[in-house]
Amino acid sequence: MSENHEYLVPFSDKSRSNLRAGCENCFGLCCVALYFSASEGFPLDKDAGQPCLNLQPDFRCCVHKSLSERGLKGCIAFDCFGAGQKVSQVCFCGYDWRKVPESGKQMFEVFLIMRQLHELLWYLTEALTLQPAHSIHGALSSMLDETECLTHLSPGSLMELDVAVHRADVNTLLLKTSELVRAEARRGYKTYSGRQKTFGRGADLIAADLRRNDLRGANLRGAYLIAADLRGTDLSGADFIGADFRDADLRGADLTKGIFLTQAQLNAAKGDTSTKLPSSLTRPLHWGLSKNQANE
Repeated sequence: MSENHEYLVPFSDKSRSNLRAGCENCFGLCCVALYFSASEGFPLDKDAGQPCLNLQPDFRCCVHKSLSERGLKGCIAFDCFGAGQKVSQVCFCGYDWRKVPESGKQMFEVFLIMRQLHELLWYLTEALTLQPAHSIHGALSSMLDETECLTHLSPGSLMELDVAVHRADVNTLLLKTSELVRAEARRGYKTYSGRQKTFGRGADLIAADLRRNDLRGANLRGAYLIAADLRGTDLSGADFIGADFRDADLRGADLTKGIFLTQAQLNAAKGDTSTKLPSSLTRPLHWGLSKNQANE
């Protein structure tokens, strides 16, 4: 593997510590606010605002330790980016929807808005660490501050916020960041035996065998990578925003230099201890051992 990986700047996990789920400080909002269907890897069909049958009085899940064994992939993959504890402890000052039932409907709606804002904070925080995007770091920093301020609005103001407009403004900067990083990644590799291919946003790569493609610096935004074979691939500089990794095979893949990857995407994929991950993300507990380790 080439040693030319200078286009990324290491960043501290502390910079995103408030963007990680803290279930101990949340009122089980993801188990109540969301609509989900049993066909999507959840325990049952459930309407938005209705508590999941596995949610306990202390807001913990009674089957959390056996989600993988039960095949509850939807629960495994979900990540609130820390929005749950922000809404529970900051927006609603620690008053939960059980003790104050009249706050429930508003709390659940605010949670859905907050999750979107926290996801944007995740991407913007990472964008500010990417050296190729240094020319727009000022704009990124301003947008980060603006987004953070929005997360501290009152519940009523948050419900009036046009999140779609704000997402579009953020996305303009993230697209520019992606272009700069991916161009630098491609310049860093002079030769490669694999086939270079350009993918458009939302590319249909379901069950595709991508092992012979050169995916360094690839645009995989919104790509459908469901059950795709990415074993042993180098994904340096690839943009993963919105990519669907459900059951994608990442065994032996190198994602350390990929950009805009989230824990939820990893949780939905298949991998093992030979999969190389960015330092900001955690190897899912349900991933198995590598083939070599399994044979030891």
